[in-house]
Amino acid sequence: MKKMDKKVDNALRGALTEVCELAIDEVSGFEWLTHFSNYRDFPASLLVVCVFSTKDELVNAQNTQQDDYLRELIHDKLSAANIQIKDIRQHVKFDTEEACEKEHAGKWNERFRR
Repeated sequence: MKKMDKKVDNALRGALTEVCELAIDEVSGFEWLTHFSNYRDFPASLLVVCVFSTKDELVNAQNTQQDDYLRELIHDKLSAANIQIKDIRQHVKFDTEEACEKEHAGKWNERFRR
């Protein structure tokens, strides 16, 4: 990883850690998040995955616009870290522990390869 990539990665991880800490307290059913990126095509390649406990909790979050709140929070924290994303909807996806357990026997590394 290049020196500049490390700086961006540190800023990105810091911003997403802040998001995670806030979301755990504020969004019912939210469990954790992770991200993926190819730094040769950053920020276009950035993908943030927000994970909820169950499908019902994710649906409830969507019905109460908590998914929009998470996207906005992610966008705001990334912007504060000088990471500019044009359309945050293209960079944030949602998943559930329940779906991973059912479809991939809880093996997130296999699930994320899809």
